[in-house]
Amino acid sequence: MNTPNKLTMLRMILVPFFLLFLLVERIPLHGVWALLVFAAAAVTDALDGHIARSRNLITDFGKFLDPVADKVLTFSALIAFVELGCASAVAVVIMMAREFLVSSLRMVAAGNGTVIAAGKLGKLKTLMTMVAIVAILLLLLIADLGMLSVNFPLPEIGRALVWISAAITVISGAEYLWVNRAQFTASK
Repeated sequence: MNTPNKLTMLRMILVPFFLLFLLVERIPLHGVWALLVFAAAAVTDALDGHIARSRNLITDFGKFLDPVADKVLTFSALIAFVELGCASAVAVVIMMAREFLVSSLRMVAAGNGTVIAAGKLGKLKTLMTMVAIVAILLLLLIADLGMLSVNFPLPEIGRALVWISAAITVISGAEYLWVNRAQFTASK
């Protein structure tokens, strides 16, 4: 197993620790630890792709596991936010449905011999989702440290950020399906 694949595996291994620190409030400085583990996992995402491309270490295993690890990390955070009251379950389900649709379309395209790259809106969707997750984690951390007033609308801000991400997700998914609609009628 090469270094990029090890980094991807590490990202998967970090997810349960991230959730433990995020959700178990009796762990001292749990918010700090959750943010640090999430940041470490996000860094592995940047590193594995860079190393794989720069050293020509791209493997089928990496192509398969990298997007899975990304989605597991992202949706673990979003689902935990639902439990914490900082995200709407409906918004998270919408985001998950888009990922299933796009992944299914990519499988159909691959069966037709076509590789579909991520578009600009898809990259914006990913960026906004990461910004929302990090912002919510920071706000939770600040709240845990007692640096926010009792009346600070943390849940409302979190839900708003996730809904903004969900809106961009819907738009990018619709564009993705429209641009690649020929895949539905392609024959082998």
